[in-house]
Amino acid sequence: MGTPTTIPFAVAPGAISRPPTASERAIDRIARMVTLAFAWSVIGLVTYIVLKIAWTARPAVARFGSDLLTATTWDTNRDLFGLLPAIWGTLYSSIIGVAVGTFFGLAIAIVLSQDFLPRSLETVLKNFIELLAAIPSVVYGLWGIFVVIPALRPLAAWCFDHLGWIPVFGTPFRGPGLLPASLVLAIMVLPTVSALSREALVAVPNKLKEAAYGLGATRWEAILGVLMPTAMTGIFGSIMLGFGRALGETMALAMLVGNSNTLSVSLFSPATTLAALLALNFPEAKGAEAQVLMYAALVLLTITLAVNVIGTAVVTRASIKMRGIR
Repeated sequence: MGTPTTIPFAVAPGAISRPPTASERAIDRIARMVTLAFAWSVIGLVTYIVLKIAWTARPAVARFGSDLLTATTWDTNRDLFGLLPAIWGTLYSSIIGVAVGTFFGLAIAIVLSQDFLPRSLETVLKNFIELLAAIPSVVYGLWGIFVVIPALRPLAAWCFDHLGWIPVFGTPFRGPGLLPASLVLAIMVLPTVSALSREALVAVPNKLKEAAYGLGATRWEAILGVLMPTAMTGIFGSIMLGFGRALGETMALAMLVGNSNTLSVSLFSPATTLAALLALNFPEAKGAEAQVLMYAALVLLTITLAVNVIGTAVVTRASIKMRGIR
């Protein structure tokens, strides 16, 4: 017979299994109501912002209608307003920036999720990349002006001289334009794409990779043929969220895109975006111009909300899918 085991902390009988008291139930109800109120307040705030912008833009919508979305001239002296160049510049620069950022982001996600690096170095690199999201937008803009634009000049001059017959190289590079703005955007969306893509790859069960190895696949065949297709929904969601971030970027684009109301496919051409148009013109806007700028804000808000909702839905679906596979 051994010595009976002693319990270091005595618990009063029924202290755990007893029903909650009236005060505990009241506290629980209050906590539930407070959290629910905060959740609904966020929805209410977003709804208020959308309705406020729409109401302010109502005169411009009634006066110009959808013609404002296809017009190309912006002349405040003659009350001529066109948003098509700004919409084109927003989408064009965002697509290029997200494409470049996705390429490097996926490469980083693969390196950080498939044991290519020692654990300590992997942690340092992951934290360093995530810190890119904390850099202020204006700092990216200054870096683009003093580093990116001078670095691009020789390559851009060569492309214009030898490949100028191609529309994307069809204008000379004079400084601010779509290319430097898009490259800076790529760096700004890189943390979003790499972090969420890494989470999607890590969520893929190891049994799938082990099954691929068992069938004779090499490491890269398992990554490209098994892991990435399985995680593609989550990767696509990260791209959509990065795209939403790029669409709403303001300060860096205002400093780098050139702020020219032109419609061009050339990467070297100056352009403008909806966010830059709002930031640069709204402080001095009045009358019809202010209403048109609110119209532009409504267009930008609609595009950004749609992209973010789609991205969030895809990421949620990917998480559910991964839990089902596990």
